[in-house]
Amino acid sequence: MFKYLKNDLPASIVVFFVALPLCLGIALASGAPLFSGLIAGIVGGIVVGSLSGSQIGVSGPAAGLAAIVLTAIGALGGFENFLLAVVLGGVIQLLFGVLRAGIIGYYFPSSVIKGMLTGIGIIIILKQIPHFFGYDADPEGDFAFMQVDGGNTFSSIFESLSFISLGSTIVAVVGLAILILWEKVLTKKSKIFQLIQGPLVAVIFGILFFTLAGNTQFAIANENLVSVPMPDGIDSFFAQFTFPNFSEISNPEIWITAFTIALVASLETLLCVEATDKLDPMKRVTPTNRELLAQGTGNILSGLIGGLPITQVIVRSSANVQSGGKSKMSAIIHGFFLLISVMLIPTLLNKIPLSVLAAILLVVGYKLAKPKLFLQMYQKGWKQFVPFTVTVLGIIFTDLLIGIGLGLAVGIVVILIKSYQNSHFLHLENYSNGEAKFKMTLAEEVTFFNKGAILKELDALKENSFLELDVRKTRYLDNDIVEILEDFSEKAKNRNITIKLISERGIVENPSSYIEFFKLRPKSA
Repeated sequence: MFKYLKNDLPASIVVFFVALPLCLGIALASGAPLFSGLIAGIVGGIVVGSLSGSQIGVSGPAAGLAAIVLTAIGALGGFENFLLAVVLGGVIQLLFGVLRAGIIGYYFPSSVIKGMLTGIGIIIILKQIPHFFGYDADPEGDFAFMQVDGGNTFSSIFESLSFISLGSTIVAVVGLAILILWEKVLTKKSKIFQLIQGPLVAVIFGILFFTLAGNTQFAIANENLVSVPMPDGIDSFFAQFTFPNFSEISNPEIWITAFTIALVASLETLLCVEATDKLDPMKRVTPTNRELLAQGTGNILSGLIGGLPITQVIVRSSANVQSGGKSKMSAIIHGFFLLISVMLIPTLLNKIPLSVLAAILLVVGYKLAKPKLFLQMYQKGWKQFVPFTVTVLGIIFTDLLIGIGLGLAVGIVVILIKSYQNSHFLHLENYSNGEAKFKMTLAEEVTFFNKGAILKELDALKENSFLELDVRKTRYLDNDIVEILEDFSEKAKNRNITIKLISERGIVENPSSYIEFFKLRPKSA
């Protein structure tokens, strides 16, 4: 586990700076106490990171659940009742893991997963532009198109141009320059620049700038800074923890919310696992059922001590990969950084300008959504490009799960079209003595999706023709197709069409029963 510590430690610092504003922002967008977001980040890093089989995935509070949390807190009659739903949701996730529901994660098309990564990258860039200029009306972590402040992604960008904070913008521009210089030049010059990460230097610059600017024209307002809760002492720190109201366990609304949390959190985790595995330079595969068990355990603990629901999160996971993280230690260490910092140095954290963190996230977003990826997907053909594009646009103009759903729906339609086209091959071999000779070769797998295409071809055959039906390569033939052939044999007699069936068992002319014939075929066929 400590084999890659020299890679994981610097990466964990970057993930910490990415996670800190997102934990607070998602809690704010969810209408929950700010500390609840930090609890979820700490549990997601330390507990889920330890139990998970993912080597580079990072878990914490998820933006995709913010709307559910916001609605549920009000509908269930308070935050303590909602925490009970989080605990029960974790129990349901454990059940999903035991029932091996993680297999669902392997059935998302590659084009949709790549669209998810690109869409998230673009939405990170769009959402960080206002924060870059010091306009923080919408909290960090609100990745939905329609925002909690009543605007949308694009209206927020235009509004930010009228509320530019000079100090915040300077910090963001210099911070971005530091990040680019560090990655493109300095890390190649000396190993010390690989150990000390550019984001850490950028954040230190932001703190120094805020401290030195004072009340000058370059001053950064308090609302443009990180806002970690400030306990007066150790007692007040622990007083921030909240516990579930178990007396409401018989309330059916609690159980409905719990199942919703479990379902959405599991789906978002499985999507993130699939995407993160694609980003992993070492191409390791995460055991999805173990991931559900880890996430369920994390949600039980998070709910028990006052935290938000947890999922594996692509923003933090991609930042981990991009920063050189190699093992789960980077996720675990980032969790400890969150815990120690909010306990010991909240005052220092509250001097970090949000604009410098926006600069870090802009770099993360760009690496996820490089323009050349669009060209690569286009070159792969429309069957890859269309689901990819729909997923990207869906994420930008709705939210993550709806965007994925749209891309998946289009991907299924593409598969059906492809299946329709590839079910068989029919061509005219010769035409002599008034008799047309056709040859139809069925594909390796032919299902009920192919009924329409095959039926259309058979009905189009002319009278007094000859059909050679080749099923030697066919390993699966749906009963619907067998029934079509059975019905066609009667039509063939009336239209004087001769049928020759070629199979691994031999050649049969005008078989009396296709149903009986295919029943007798070897199981492999």
